[in-house]
Amino acid sequence: MLRTVKNLEDYVISATDGNIGHIKDVYFDDETWCVRFFVVETGTWLSRKQVLISPISIGHANWADKQLSVSITKYQVEHSPDIDTQKPVSRQQEIRLLEYYGYPYYWGGYGMWGDNVLPNMMLTGYVDLTSQHHDDHTKETKAAKAEQHKEDDIHLRSCEAVIDYRIQAIDGDIGHIEGLLIDEDTWVIRYIIVNTSNWWLGHQVLIPRHWIEDLSWSDASASVNLTQQEVKDAPSYNSNMQVDRKMEMHIYNHYGRLGYWMDKDKHATEKSQH
Repeated sequence: MLRTVKNLEDYVISATDGNIGHIKDVYFDDETWCVRFFVVETGTWLSRKQVLISPISIGHANWADKQLSVSITKYQVEHSPDIDTQKPVSRQQEIRLLEYYGYPYYWGGYGMWGDNVLPNMMLTGYVDLTSQHHDDHTKETKAAKAEQHKEDDIHLRSCEAVIDYRIQAIDGDIGHIEGLLIDEDTWVIRYIIVNTSNWWLGHQVLIPRHWIEDLSWSDASASVNLTQQEVKDAPSYNSNMQVDRKMEMHIYNHYGRLGYWMDKDKHATEKSQH
């Protein structure tokens, strides 16, 4: 299921020995648009007002009660590296945090989370049986790749920070980012919610995030390889809608493009053949 970042705000993060706090924002990496950390407001029990918690630690999600249980303790959170959540988070800061909790690096594999699709699979010893890439040579290659990217200056970005970014089509402005839709299983941002009120009478549409060709942090803008007319004629969206696969197919069919799930199925087939 897909959820908006706004919907996730104020979800309770529960440690094994009590509540840590409430989600106030999420950080995604600006290459894959995958959520890497929750920004959690701790309240009064911790001198630091906000901490970063990785989706890797999620053990159980109680969506009905708006609660995410994580497999760490309040003591661990209290003594975790102090990172300024008001600024972009660098790869070096990520490494400090991941190593503190004993988490593997998520980069260096062929999946969104190491060699896996889901973040908590990185801790369970999960093995993708469709893959033949678990011999010693491949492990050494992956380790080398992870080490190669260890010094990358890739920044994690705040989802709240991209709200109101202008969206530019091939032939002109089409509106601004109103929100983001996140896959609750993989924690990948699937769609940007575009509000065209400054161009087309309040019409809201969903645009797949991987269609964004350029994201300018300095100009607070993004561009997509779509025309104004394509966006104008796209299926409308509102916050009361549940975005299921049927609706996703309707969106992709409108633009005449293959859905991301087709690419995923093709990738799985190709792996099984090697």
